[in-house]
Amino acid sequence: MKKTEKLEFLDLLIQLLTNTKETLEVIMQEYKTWTYLILFIIIFAETGFVVTPFLPGDSMLFAVGALVAGNGTGLNIWFMLVILIIAAVLGNSLNYQLGKYFGIKVFKENNKILKLKYYHQSHEYFEKHGARAIVFSRFLPIVRTIAPFVAGAARMSFSKFTYYNIVGGIAWITSLLFAGYLLGKIPFVEKNFEILVLVIAIGTFVPVVYGALKSLFSKKEVKELVDEVDVTASKED
Repeated sequence: MKKTEKLEFLDLLIQLLTNTKETLEVIMQEYKTWTYLILFIIIFAETGFVVTPFLPGDSMLFAVGALVAGNGTGLNIWFMLVILIIAAVLGNSLNYQLGKYFGIKVFKENNKILKLKYYHQSHEYFEKHGARAIVFSRFLPIVRTIAPFVAGAARMSFSKFTYYNIVGGIAWITSLLFAGYLLGKIPFVEKNFEILVLVIAIGTFVPVVYGALKSLFSKKEVKELVDEVDVTASKED
């Protein structure tokens, strides 16, 4: 691939993130049936590689449904549904396999970031809550990209993972694609489409930000408690 082609592809992704509806309209008009493949690749990459959580997901699915509902694209909503579900399921499966292959190797006893104990904690977590984690993570940006990798690293049963991977993939793609397909026909939604897409994007990121802040403050509280215990122990000595 030439450098200019790479820049054009990166520009396309940026436009999808910042100007979702108009960019998708251009793709559908210019590439027609090839749009299925383009969207397949985007969903597959977002869910298949732990380093690509920035790719568009929720808002793009909603926009795709809304545009197909307009009947001017020549695209079939049912075929789109099947194609994107397959992309989501295969992407998570690849991510799981990558986590299974690389996961345990990157966890080291004395590693400051990827400590071995994190691997054991992940293994225990997915054994207890793996089902809910895999399904619900589909609706959380960034988390849905990391969850299958950690599941693989934690050696979660592949058959169990596959079952909830399929359930989560179907629920995620179907709910957002058809939400756009059904609501996109409403005049109010058409007039305020970009605002609605922005609300969806913000709404899906809020739980991620909240979880990160909660984790950050809980770690601080634990550290303060440990420091307090250390000070008390030193005084008693």
